[in-house]
Formats: sequence, C-alpha cells, structure tokens
Amino acid sequence: MASWRTWLARWRLRGARGPAEPAAGGATARYIAIIMDGNGRWAQRRRLPVAAGHRAGAKMLRRVLEHALDLGIREVTVYSFSTENWSRPPEEVAALMDLFVEMIDSQVPDMHERGARVRFVGRRDGVPEKLVRRIEEAEALTAGNTRMTLYIAFNYGGRRELLDAAAGLAARGEEATEENFRRRLYAPEMHDPELLIRTSGELRISNFLLWQCAYSELYFSDKLWPDFDEAALDEALAEYARRQRRFGGRSGAGAAGGAGAEGAP
Repeated sequence: MASWRTWLARWRLRGARGPAEPAAGGATARYIAIIMDGNGRWAQRRRLPVAAGHRAGAKMLRRVLEHALDLGIREVTVYSFSTENWSRPPEEVAALMDLFVEMIDSQVPDMHERGARVRFVGRRDGVPEKLVRRIEEAEALTAGNTRMTLYIAFNYGGRRELLDAAAGLAARGEEATEENFRRRLYAPEMHDPELLIRTSGELRISNFLLWQCAYSELYFSDKLWPDFDEAALDEALAEYARRQRRFGGRSGAGAAGGAGAEGAP
C-alpha cells in the first residue's frame, strides 16, 4: 500500500510541474511544517468529546508521517501544543498531556525503526514531569537517526522563542547578526520550512515558527486535521510544486533564499 501511495504522489507532482518555468525547486518540498488545527470541531460535528478529536488527530499524524517518510521528506515540524493552549479547560489540557505520553510510548518506537529522529522544541517548564521524562527518552532513543527529523513544537510560542533567543544573545554579549540569532533558537539546526500547511480553513499562522517561516509558501486547507490524509498531503505538495519562489527577486532571476524583502515592488 505504501509503495502505491508513493507512486501516486510522485505522479501527481510530475503533473503539477507542467511546462512552465521551474517552480518551487521542481520537486516535492523537503522541509514542511504543519499547523494541525480542527480536532475539536471534528469531534463536535460528530457529537463526541473533544478528547476523541485529539485522539483522531494523533492517529492521522501517524499516517501523514509515514507517508512523508515514503516520499523522502527530510523534516516535518508539527504544532502540537502552544504556550497559549494552557488556557483551555483543565480537563482538556490534562487529557492532552496523557495523550502525549501515550503517543510517545506507542509511536516513537515505530518512528525509530523507520529511521526518524524525534526532537521536541519549546519550553519544558510547567510540563508534567512524567511527560518530560518521555520526551527526553524519545529524543535519546532516536538521536542517531538520519532518514527524517520530526520536530514537535510542544509548549511552544514563536514570540517566546524570539525573546529567548534575544536574551541568549544579550547574556553572552554577542553581535546581533542573523547567524548568531539563529544559533539561539530552540532548534538551530532546523531548516526553514519550504511549505507551511494549516488545516481547518483558518488563514493565520498563530505564533508558529515566526523566524523560520519568513519565506515559506503557505497552504491553507479547509479539511479538519483528522480528515487531512495522505491524499490531502499530496495535494498540498502538488500545489507547492506549481508555485514560483522568488525570495524578493524577479521571476526567473534565481534569487537565493532569505535575501531581500519579499514585499518590495
């Protein structure tokens, strides 16, 4: 089944490129980020508890990650729990903490077997000790894997990351350059996502990877996250392949990533 899905996805990407100028690298994105939104609404539409929506979302994440591995995607960064999510009802937060422990226990060994590295980004203060231990164990187990890196943004906020990076620079008296600043981010080795996907029809990035997504292509899907399956990922990648990435330069000029202002006329 996996090989058939991989063939179909690559066939769609070839068709998406067409005869026009080279699009976003002419191939599938290597580095993607996902805002997995809509678990609660998915549950409400089925008259289920919110926890059931989160559980369905966790199962879909596993399917999407396995598909990403089959496609050769090198990095996937998912927004699993933001610093703002602590304001949700206590019973929902508690259920999420328990689900994170369960998902680490059940899914990380499989990811490890498939050669994926798991890395959590965000603050760990205020996180239950049991979950912190699982996070540390998952990172230690998969540290040597190189096939793909899964970054899990947990207890994460983009503004908080930028403030922490600036504080790190100031504490060490370092010059404020982009290179020095990046070294103070939570995961300095993370590549800037080429494609940022958000589900559920919301048109915002919600304080996610504010530094890293400066030049990411944005893709918004009306599907709720538990419905965003392998075919939906293929559609997002095909749309990415049709786009022209200019990084502030002119079409066809071959500008390098990250240089210049995208909004300049």
